[in-house]
Amino acid sequence: MKLVIAIIKPFKLDEVREALSEVGVQGMTTTEVKGFGRQHGHTELYRGAEYVIDFVPKIKVEVALEDDILEPVVEAITRAAKTDKIGDGKVFVFDLIQATRIRTGETGQSAL
Repeated sequence: MKLVIAIIKPFKLDEVREALSEVGVQGMTTTEVKGFGRQHGHTELYRGAEYVIDFVPKIKVEVALEDDILEPVVEAITRAAKTDKIGDGKVFVFDLIQATRIRTGETGQSAL
C-alpha cells in the first residue's frame, strides 16, 4: 500500500478530484495549508500598499491506495494540477505499513 500526498493550487482541486475518480480512487482527504517553495512567496498590492506574502495558500491532498494503481494516480494528479507556472506543487509517495477501518476492524488493503 502507498500513501500519496500532493500539494496543489487551490483552484485545481476539482480537476484533481475528477481525475482521481476516473482512475478508480474512492476516497481522499484534503487540507488547506500554506507554504512556499522556490518562489519564496510573492508581493501583492492592496489599497496602494505593497506587501509580501511569505506563505502561499495551497491544498494538501492525501490518498491511500493499493500499489497497482500508484502510477495512474500520480499521472492523474500531475496532469490535472499542472498549469505550467511556478508553484504548481509536488507529489510525494510513501510506503503505507498498515490501514485499519475503524467501523469494521478490517485491516490492510481491504480497509482502503
